[in-house]
Amino acid sequence: MAIGTTVLINLLGGVALLLWGLRMVRTGITRAYGGKLRRQLGRSLSNRFKAFTVGIGITCLLQSSTATALLASSFAGQGAISAAPALALLLGADVGTTLVAQALSFDLSLLKPIFLFVGVCLFLSARGERQKHLGRVVIGLGLMLLALQLIITASTPMRESDIIQFLLTSLGEEPVLALLIGALISFLAHSSLATVLLVISLAAADSLPLNVGFALILGANLGGALPPLVATLGAAPALRRPPLGNFLFRLSGVILLLPWLNQVSDLLPLLEADATRQLVNFHLLFNLGLALLFLPLVGQAGRLIKELVPDRIEDEASLKPRYLDRSALGSPTVALSHALREVLRMGDLLESMVNKSFDALHQRNSAPIEKICQTDDLVDEYHEKIKLYLTELSRKSLTTEERRRCSQIMTFTTNLEHLGDIVETSLAELVKRTINQNIHFSQADLGEIDKLYLQTQSNMKLAFSVLMTSHLGNARQLLEQKMAIRENERLAIEAHQRRLREQIAVSPTDSALFLDILRDLKRVNSHLASVAYPLLDLAGELRSSRLRQQNQTEPLSEPG
Repeated sequence: MAIGTTVLINLLGGVALLLWGLRMVRTGITRAYGGKLRRQLGRSLSNRFKAFTVGIGITCLLQSSTATALLASSFAGQGAISAAPALALLLGADVGTTLVAQALSFDLSLLKPIFLFVGVCLFLSARGERQKHLGRVVIGLGLMLLALQLIITASTPMRESDIIQFLLTSLGEEPVLALLIGALISFLAHSSLATVLLVISLAAADSLPLNVGFALILGANLGGALPPLVATLGAAPALRRPPLGNFLFRLSGVILLLPWLNQVSDLLPLLEADATRQLVNFHLLFNLGLALLFLPLVGQAGRLIKELVPDRIEDEASLKPRYLDRSALGSPTVALSHALREVLRMGDLLESMVNKSFDALHQRNSAPIEKICQTDDLVDEYHEKIKLYLTELSRKSLTTEERRRCSQIMTFTTNLEHLGDIVETSLAELVKRTINQNIHFSQADLGEIDKLYLQTQSNMKLAFSVLMTSHLGNARQLLEQKMAIRENERLAIEAHQRRLREQIAVSPTDSALFLDILRDLKRVNSHLASVAYPLLDLAGELRSSRLRQQNQTEPLSEPG
């Protein structure tokens, strides 16, 4: 068999093994610690510098800037972070991949058998899901090191092939073509790290001219930004902005550096003479340069990208569930994030239903009420599709944390569906009756209703924050707010009854409607507060339907 054919077959095998090892590491980490990573990510994005650091750390763990980019898009789509910290996170992710490449470029041949042996032992002796997934991670690292050695061995004969050497030398004279080839390989492999490791392995075997290697690595950086960009095409604008910004950052860096590639490559031997070290140092310096250049500008970049990808006005078809991707069911953490995204959209619909009810009450106009029934049909559709999606997910192999999260989302979705029924069949009808029967509440009664309505608005945002972040402090606050609403309802009823006794512009019909509206607002808040109970129960802060509080104030009861 010809040398070129043999080299190609062996290289394909080595690259396939490298990609499989990368996948094992990524899926192992995601399944073992996916929930914790998401929570930590959500809590650490308050500013660009924290986000940058977290991006480095998470990418070093996942060994995939694409996975980090999709996580950032998910948080941006949920409204948990703005564009600026999301872009800073992705700049950190780009640097994180370079650190992984740096580590793997050293001679770690002794670790191959150790990683494989320890990984298999961990996997076979695992008594829990987490230990089994950690075993997968260690096996994946061993396979990656083995794959790199296979690529070096397979590419060594390339030095003996005149045709291959001619092609590679020709690429050195066409840096743009070499760059595009590197970008294409990264895009097809969905991994810039795999492409960089392939390039340094070829260089280690003296099978690749250095100038070609630099252009390929530049292309790998550009191509690595494409998979998350393509994956979010057609998604909501907030999801598309972070990958687009990251792609534009890399494209700008490539355009700035490409004309000076030869001059830059002449300077790298001053740092280290070894060819592989020059390549990984080039990769690191390029991404550090991007971070230094664009990290101070992420705020302006975020605003520019929002201009490029503006919020769109959604028609009824676009309001329907669209993120419940069945192909993601094999990756529970990703599937749960898709379900969570739809729950948040369901929450937006419910918020609009509550707002329409109170707009109608204040404007004395029943037109907004007519749209509530249609919106509730959408809420019911969300509930049904999310429930079926999570039921199918629950049949997969899930960790204890993933199963708990799945149950939490499903239970809260059911409570949201009940909340929608309360608004449609009761609250909206009560408001409609006040308009049709020309009933006018007193200013005092309207003030009491508005007070509970504003608390309901605030608690709705707080409830979804608890769902997204699992923050115990917020969960505790949500139950405290539930008790506050109960107390405010009691005080409002007492004040109303006093006015009724004193005959201050209150009729029995007005009174019944007023009390029923207060009751419905309290019921809405009870369903919102339901998201807090599983978290507090897991933390041991619930005792016989009571919330343990530091100041031992009045106990909080279960929903209902």
